Amino acid sequence: MTQKKICLLGTFAVGKSSLAQRFVESIFSDRYRTTVGVRIHRKAVALNGDTLNLIIWDLAGEDEFVVLRTEYLRGSAGYLLVADGTRRDTLDKTIDLHRRARTALGDVPFILAVNKTDRADDWAIDESALEELSQQGWSIIRTSAKSGQGVDEAFTRIARKVSLG
Repeated sequence: MTQKKICLLGTFAVGKSSLAQRFVESIFSDRYRTTVGVRIHRKAVALNGDTLNLIIWDLAGEDEFVVLRTEYLRGSAGYLLVADGTRRDTLDKTIDLHRRARTALGDVPFILAVNKTDRADDWAIDESALEELSQQGWSIIRTSAKSGQGVDEAFTRIARKVSLG
């Protein structure tokens, strides 16, 4: 069975841990728990008759006081960038994280998950910003760790991308 390391990158409280928990364990908790350092999850994904074992590194949230620990990125086949659709600034920080991840990893596959679609009334990221990123070649999926919307699709899509590389 092939194994691939995937990192979850994003600022604090965007839902990285909740997305991983929803994908791996099919559960959601409203209780917020800060990730310190890294939390590692594993899940086997079936792709075209083969099985790919994803090793998901849920990295601690990035903010202006915490530096992206590039040593955690080493060996990653790809990464999931996570932004909070209810906080516009998280998209800007995610774009910066992408730049730093590319510097550390090179040109590996990535996907942007814009999380918290279940809170549509509080949405703060305009469609034009996402369209601009899409035109630059970014693969974008709208997700909700709470409802499960787009979660399997996001992880399955990154699994497909890394299995090809």
